[in-house]
Amino acid sequence: MSGYGNYLNLIALSLFSYHVTGSAFGVGAVMALRLFSGVLAGLGSAALAARTTRLRIMVGADIGQGLAMTVLAVFADRTPVWLLGCAVVVTGAGNVCFTVALRSAVPAMVGPEARTRANGLLVTGRSIATVLGFASAAPVIAFGGYGAAFAVNAASFAVCAVALLALRPRTDAEDPGPEERGQEEGAERAGHRRVWRGAAGLPGLLLGMILLRGADAFASSSHNVALPVVAHAAEPSGPALFMTRFWVAWAIGTIAAHFVLKRAAKGSEWGERAFAWGTLAMSVLFVAAFTGLPVAGLMAVAACAGFADGWTEIVYTSRLQAAPDRQRSRLFGMSATAETAGFAVGTVLAAAALEVLPAPTVVGVFHGAAVCAALLLLAFAATAARSPSPIRRSEGDTHGTGPGTGTPPGA
Repeated sequence: MSGYGNYLNLIALSLFSYHVTGSAFGVGAVMALRLFSGVLAGLGSAALAARTTRLRIMVGADIGQGLAMTVLAVFADRTPVWLLGCAVVVTGAGNVCFTVALRSAVPAMVGPEARTRANGLLVTGRSIATVLGFASAAPVIAFGGYGAAFAVNAASFAVCAVALLALRPRTDAEDPGPEERGQEEGAERAGHRRVWRGAAGLPGLLLGMILLRGADAFASSSHNVALPVVAHAAEPSGPALFMTRFWVAWAIGTIAAHFVLKRAAKGSEWGERAFAWGTLAMSVLFVAAFTGLPVAGLMAVAACAGFADGWTEIVYTSRLQAAPDRQRSRLFGMSATAETAGFAVGTVLAAAALEVLPAPTVVGVFHGAAVCAALLLLAFAATAARSPSPIRRSEGDTHGTGPGTGTPPGA
């Protein structure tokens, strides 16, 4: 429900920003402000999680975003620019805080062994919400104006907050036991082995995954910006239908990824190589989608790209959740910062590039960067596999390409 409101609002807020500011620059500035607030929230989310529970963070984020949308709904006909700016700061920061808290809380909610299935369900819900939100934005705005769209989004936040308060899921693990403490201490004692330590004090492979995720977000910005351009060129009389077909096929692919991983993983872990291969495949498929394929071919490629997208999301989230509870918020905070920053920078550069270059070229260059980043991670993972270190043994990571990579419980 909350995801549906967010994706509906993504369309409504973009159009409303143009209505309030009266210029494309104003729309870009509002989007940049929203993304910048998300970057700051990602940087501070770990510190916030250390001072309160993840349940309170999620409920607080829902309430804050709901109030911001309610204000916009009430003043939709006479919203000043400063009020719009305040609302996007609250929603940008609130969305990141909620996402970081939810992702890091999943293992405590469902148990370590069920986190892959839970992540798959979350990805499935997000995919359905994306399609429904995008598809219903136009009729909702046409029927009730921007105020109705903002009110629907505010109601979706209220539903989410009420559900959390009613269910009160366990979101924080208990203090680490002797085994987990021993694993963490072993990793710290091996910290002098810098080949396996990243600049942020993380194991190199985890840091590499986070950086690749940021590169993926940077690349994904290109097809998000280019798709409306291609839709208008391919079907001038019905660009919305073109985009709907694309995103519906993509959503079907992401849902299929959940069912495949649920049957294949059987509770075991997938490693960094599976994530890197999935990212590589996703980038190649998104590039193929912009090569002028017929409708059937485009939908098939979009579905395959959605499968790779869902695969990488589930594998990546499950892998980061394998970290001890007290490190998890920091990892997902760094991840949110990398993803938001990558998408923000990519959006600006892709929009500028599309002014002088055709869409297939822009998408190819951007996703080519992600392919290179995926190949680098694969090479690093191969080097790590040949030279096992105490840190990798303490993580229980065999860096395999399939199930059974053996990450410890507590994810």
